[in-house]
Amino acid sequence: MPPLPDPNSVFLNVPYDKEFIGLYVAYIVGLCQLNLVPHLASEIPGGDRRLDKIFKLIRSCRYSIHDLSRVEVDVTTATVPRFNMPLELGMTITWQTLHPSRHSWFVLESEPYRLQRSASDLNGTDPNIHNGYAEGVLRELCNIFRRSGVPSVPRMTEVYRFVHGNLDAILYRHGTTNPYDRSVFVELCWLSKTLADLIRMTKPAI
Repeated sequence: MPPLPDPNSVFLNVPYDKEFIGLYVAYIVGLCQLNLVPHLASEIPGGDRRLDKIFKLIRSCRYSIHDLSRVEVDVTTATVPRFNMPLELGMTITWQTLHPSRHSWFVLESEPYRLQRSASDLNGTDPNIHNGYAEGVLRELCNIFRRSGVPSVPRMTEVYRFVHGNLDAILYRHGTTNPYDRSVFVELCWLSKTLADLIRMTKPAI
């Protein structure tokens, strides 16, 4: 049996594409504002089989967020369906079924009722709908993780805009155009947590 998971850790199962960047930053900011610690598969170094490492990371987290809002296929290009996200969700469901006290998972979508078509086996699971907006992600994270003493969604949105506004500078500093790179993810988490800590120290939650 692996060690008990970090009670504040959250595995993020999200699409790594350009259109999702705003929501990706919102997840990081929102989780840090809720005093949680986001984790991403891109944190995993090379070497051993990647799938085994992802499963190990999932097991080390108390929670996981699975965003299935990018399930559509662009018929104008030679793209293929995104199978990584459902695959990682399936792994998570298996782990949670075997060890229900160690893990809780949540599905987020941008459109109501689409999950019933894209993954009908999940019927009975009510996804949190963020409507494709950063503010929606922040709102739904607050609905999932109901914690006292956290900033309001409008204040979290202000922090999100600041962090997102600094993304280009962070990318430049790390010599990459990929916001999902490990080094960029780590700095986004650091900046988001630093701002969250400052808010907690200087201003009462509203």
